[in-house]
Amino acid sequence: MSKRIFNEWLSGFRESIADYGYYIDFEKVHRNVDSIKVELNILNSLIGSKNIEVDFENLIRKYPEVLKCIPLLLAVRTNEIYCQDENGSHLFQFDFGKYLPNSHKFHEMYRYFMRETGLFDLLEYHIVNNLVDYATGIETGLDSNGRKNRGGHLMENLIENFIQKAGFTKNINYFKEMYIHQITEKWDIDLSAISNQGKMEKRFDFVIKTDNMIYGIETNFYSSGGSKLNETARSYKTLALETDTIDGFTFVWFTDGKGWTSARNNLEETFDIMEHIYNINDLENGVINEVFK
Repeated sequence: MSKRIFNEWLSGFRESIADYGYYIDFEKVHRNVDSIKVELNILNSLIGSKNIEVDFENLIRKYPEVLKCIPLLLAVRTNEIYCQDENGSHLFQFDFGKYLPNSHKFHEMYRYFMRETGLFDLLEYHIVNNLVDYATGIETGLDSNGRKNRGGHLMENLIENFIQKAGFTKNINYFKEMYIHQITEKWDIDLSAISNQGKMEKRFDFVIKTDNMIYGIETNFYSSGGSKLNETARSYKTLALETDTIDGFTFVWFTDGKGWTSARNNLEETFDIMEHIYNINDLENGVINEVFK
């Protein structure tokens, strides 16, 4: 392979590798809403109520299971919600995963919660017309937080497709998410140089085994910048130097994304000392067949 020029290599980095399922997982959204759809429809009876506190207490006396919907109406995933009183002197715990004792004291606590969080206003003043639709919107917003994880998987899936096209077979000569101790046990190789003498347990995204070499592979894609990129570049530079001391093991890094523009200096340092660092253009130009022999 001819010597590469860093600026030319970086100029080929891409804005995005997002597919159509990256933005929102609507199947998950609808599944989550469907699981509480009956309870949400019961709560719909409170919309426009003229005496909402009394109606709410009567409702939870008869259908206490509707309480499990309340956290989602505030875009909260957990059943337990903590709130301080107005003086900050007492912390209240509200557990929406348990059915309440049928007592006025507990009902008053939850009426207080609904009043102070603004949920009574949401219902009483017809700010929303249907809690199922409202919950669907909240779930959609919450699911957008999952894009970071989906983005990571997009790059992993892309790399895996290229690995398979190159003729490698999963769990035969390529493996996903292998820890150092698993590699050591499977092929009897000493990786103490990269595990801090066995004190650190690192996991590689992929491991490829050929007749002559074991390849530990890391993958990532950064569409936006941040301090994490500098940290990643430095840690992979260290990892590359450490693996250079191990016979029979090679570290390979596939990365891409315009986010690297803001961390180009650290990336260039790693590029200068690391033989096997590649982007998506390299993959499309057949680098896997050149490297993994």
